Amino acid sequence: MFSRRTALAGFSAAIAGAAVARPALAQSATTLRFQTHHAPTSLQGAALLRMAERIKEMSAGSLVVEMHTNSSIVKASEAFESSSIGIIDGDATGAGYITGKDPAFQFFGDVMGGYEDPYQILGWFKHGGGRELADELYPKFGMHLIGIFVATPESLGSTKPLRGIEDLKGWKFRSPPGMESEIFTKLGSGPVVMPFGEVFTAMSTGAVSGADASTLAVNKGLGLYDVGKHATYPGFHSMPIEHVCVNLEKWKALPEDQQRIFEAAVDQIAIEVPTRSTIADQKAAAELREAGVSLYDWSSEDRAQFRKVAQEVWLDWAGRSPMAKKTFDSHVAYMKQLGIIA
Repeated sequence: MFSRRTALAGFSAAIAGAAVARPALAQSATTLRFQTHHAPTSLQGAALLRMAERIKEMSAGSLVVEMHTNSSIVKASEAFESSSIGIIDGDATGAGYITGKDPAFQFFGDVMGGYEDPYQILGWFKHGGGRELADELYPKFGMHLIGIFVATPESLGSTKPLRGIEDLKGWKFRSPPGMESEIFTKLGSGPVVMPFGEVFTAMSTGAVSGADASTLAVNKGLGLYDVGKHATYPGFHSMPIEHVCVNLEKWKALPEDQQRIFEAAVDQIAIEVPTRSTIADQKAAAELREAGVSLYDWSSEDRAQFRKVAQEVWLDWAGRSPMAKKTFDSHVAYMKQLGIIA
């Protein structure tokens, strides 16, 4: 049976192993240029910058990761491709941007309505077959997946109550494209794909009644609940997976000790991010309640109904490529092991 202790044990072992793999000071430095779409002050952006600092420290300066934030070199949707062809060396965004390359990437990007907390996803990656599937999928596109990290489940924001599954019917909201739009459409909602910068005006004018953006704390920081006074919390519908991947040839060129150091540094932030995210969400929840925002913790029955519809969409995505089917099967097997689904 999976537990947080199981996931943390796997990550802690990797970190401890890398700690003794410090290369000699005389080794010449290797520099890798990575890009993330996150801001340096965001939860994920700050974590990636800490990761880069730790890599430099643990390698005694022999491995340097330049982490470029805010998509400052190429568009977020182009980071993976740009890494594979050598414009940059690595991508620290998410597999949701590259589902057009193979639908299997959706299951490395966000298993909508599936897992209940970040540690379960980390457990799948470390102990449920995710690592092995990544080693099969990513190299097909000239990349190597070093590791993943996940924040807390996201919250929806709305100008109308979101008390349960029935309130989704007719609810028009900003949504990212892909699997999420398909799930919410099946539930009777009206997802509208639009840039997040347009959400505030759209909600203020009534063009949409809400938005799916990020975690409760991040949404609060963005001012989403200044416009809509209703939110789902704790979240249940989406938990995007952040990936840290690198040009395959650049990875192969690193000595083994540097590879282990890089993996350990990702594992460290994989533990830190959900912890910090949980604390930030709890603080935001208290402040939002004080400010008169209604927070809705959906019943187990409503969550189960959402997951039932989500599974129908997962199955459809599983049929879109052989690797998508393999990854889908792996997730389903692990969720059954955890007792999430029957």
